[in-house]
Amino acid sequence: MRRGGGHRARCLRFFIFPPMAAVAVAVARALRVGCGGGRRGLWALSGASAAASPPAGASPGSGALSPFDRRLKRKQKNWAALQAEPAKCDYLREEVGSRIADRVFDITRTFPLALDVGSGRGYIAQHLNKETIEKLIQVDIAENALKNAVESEIPTVSVVADEEFLPFKEDTFDLVVSSLSLHWVNDLPRAFREIHQVLKPDGVFIGAMFGGDTLYELRCSLQLAELEREGGFSPHVSPFTAVSDLGHLLSRAGFTTLTVDTDEIQVNYPGLFELMEDLQGMGESNCSWNRKPLLHRETMVAAAAIYREMYGNSDGSVPATFQIFYMIGWKFHESQARPAQRGSATVSFGDLANIGGLLSTEKK
Repeated sequence: MRRGGGHRARCLRFFIFPPMAAVAVAVARALRVGCGGGRRGLWALSGASAAASPPAGASPGSGALSPFDRRLKRKQKNWAALQAEPAKCDYLREEVGSRIADRVFDITRTFPLALDVGSGRGYIAQHLNKETIEKLIQVDIAENALKNAVESEIPTVSVVADEEFLPFKEDTFDLVVSSLSLHWVNDLPRAFREIHQVLKPDGVFIGAMFGGDTLYELRCSLQLAELEREGGFSPHVSPFTAVSDLGHLLSRAGFTTLTVDTDEIQVNYPGLFELMEDLQGMGESNCSWNRKPLLHRETMVAAAAIYREMYGNSDGSVPATFQIFYMIGWKFHESQARPAQRGSATVSFGDLANIGGLLSTEKK
C-alpha cells in the first residue's frame, strides 16, 4: 500500500562515525525485537469527560495506573475529525474496517442490534449492509468524529462515551465490533469485561487493534537518533499489547471459542515527516503520560536520515509497518458446541496409521 498525497520526497544524509555505525546496527537489531513495547442523534453522556481522566491515585506524570492521557487523546481525535480533508488519512482505518466487516459476513446470521466501540467516523459501518445488521450503535470518545461520520445504509445512533465505561445494560447487543481503538484504553481487561457484559448470550465480539511490532521502523529510528544526538531516549511510540497476552485477557473476561490472528499492513511514505503528519491526521499521535513534549530539530533530521538509510526502499520511499491483531470471542450459551468430555473418544490416535484398513472394512 502506497500513501498518496503528492508529497515530495526529502533527500537527507546523516553521517555516523565508524564506531557509532557498528553500535547503531547492533542496537537496531535489538530494537527490532524488543522495541515493540511490554504491556502491554448525538448523545453526550455526562460521565464521558470524567471517564477520560486518570483514576484517583494515578500520578499524571508517572502513568503507573493509567499510561494514557485520555483527555489528550480525545482532543487529538476531535482535531483530526475537523480537518478540511479528514478522509485523506483514513486509508488504514478503512482497510482494517473492511477486514472486520468481512469477518462479520463470515457469520451466517442477521444481527438485530450491534455496537461499534470506538467507531470514529464509521469505518466499519460503511462496509456493512442492512441484511447483516439491522441497527448499529456507534460509540466514540470524540464527538467531532461522530458528527462527521461517513454515510452508511445501516440505521445508526451515535453516543459519546468512553470505551472503558460503556453506558449500556447487560445482555443488550447481538454483536460488538471494534477497530483500532482499544490500544488507547488504560484498562484493557476492564474494556473486555464491559464488552462481554453488554453482549447477549451467544453474542459475538469481533475486534482489531494494533500489535507490538507496529511502527517499529519509526520507533527504532527515533531511539537511535536520540541516543546519538542527546545521549539517551524516551518513548515516542505508545506501548502495545502482546499477542501472547490477548487470548488470556479475552478468556479472563469470559469469552469462549476464541480466535486470535495477526496480520501486517505496510504503507510506503515519502519520508519520516510525512508519516508523522499522517499519524497526526489519523488522531494517532502519542498520548502517553511519560511522552517527551518535543523533539529537537537536529534529532528529527537525524531520525529521518536513519530511517531512510536502514529501511528505505529503492525508489526513495520509506515503509511503515502496522501490525494488526484480529480477535473473535463468543459469549457462552447452552446451544453452542462444546468439546467432548475427556476419555469419551471411541478411536485412538494410534489407530490413525491403519485408517485405510478401517475405512475399507466399514465399506464391506
